[in-house]
Amino acid sequence: MLDIVKRFFTKVAEDDSSAIDQKTGHDSRVATCALFVEIARIDEKFTQAETEKILAIIEEKYGLSPEHADALMAQAEKELEGSIDLWKFTSLINANYSIEEKIEIIETLWQIVFVDGKMDRYEHYLMNKLKTLLRLSHDQLIDAKLKVSSGKG
Repeated sequence: MLDIVKRFFTKVAEDDSSAIDQKTGHDSRVATCALFVEIARIDEKFTQAETEKILAIIEEKYGLSPEHADALMAQAEKELEGSIDLWKFTSLINANYSIEEKIEIIETLWQIVFVDGKMDRYEHYLMNKLKTLLRLSHDQLIDAKLKVSSGKG
């Protein structure tokens, strides 16, 4: 698995250096995927449906093969295990993504929240925390939620 991850990130670095933060050398796609994983596991029930949803999202969003999507998700999980908070991920996203792209991330997070059809208090707390960390307004958070819950997002 480690070889797959290394090959993936070597290929990604060659193919799309725009995702690599020039100051830190970290990949903003890993940071984004880390948020997807964190919202899925915040309620301590990281289900197969949530895993499949995240993999489908990152395959589509980044044009990855299933093997590379698995590697990206594994790297994101590894980064999460080694972090004490989400600031390092959100600061990387803030440095590399526009407001529109951050709203798209929030919409995607809502999609993951609602995979099981409901939002629990931990997911609610984390979505509000991420809104603040991503420097988005409450209206932007709610608009994204309504877009996803109405089936438009």
